[in-house]
Amino acid sequence: MKKEPLMISRKNLDLLKTHLKSSTNLSAFNQLKLKDELKNAIVLKSEELPEDVITLYSEVRFKDVETEQEFNYQLVNPAQANMREGKLSIYVPIGIALFGYRSGAEIQWEMPNGLRTFKVLEVKNQPQLSAMKTGLNPQAIIDARV
Repeated sequence: MKKEPLMISRKNLDLLKTHLKSSTNLSAFNQLKLKDELKNAIVLKSEELPEDVITLYSEVRFKDVETEQEFNYQLVNPAQANMREGKLSIYVPIGIALFGYRSGAEIQWEMPNGLRTFKVLEVKNQPQLSAMKTGLNPQAIIDARV
């Protein structure tokens, strides 16, 4: 499996570092993996992130490589999470695992049912990035969704 670095904004890097320090629900494997990923991450300005990088509010289609089962979720803040609506908290194990990767990436992450490998098939709908590229206020996009 080819290891690809995370691509992440400074704000999201700080967000994940804070979560890493305070989280009690990450396994030892995931803590070490996330720490390593953050250390080697490519940090860009939000508006410089490629459109297929998974960020907050991205809609992501991915599959479990072993079972071939496909999933479609939007990554959201914990208060907005609702599995029935396809809204996944960025702080659940798979949310953290996907964050900062691009289409085509394969990610190994420890889940409650063991070590799994996921492949990112498609990333779309990054309202924050789209807003920045068109000159709109990205915070207004976020506030409108809450």
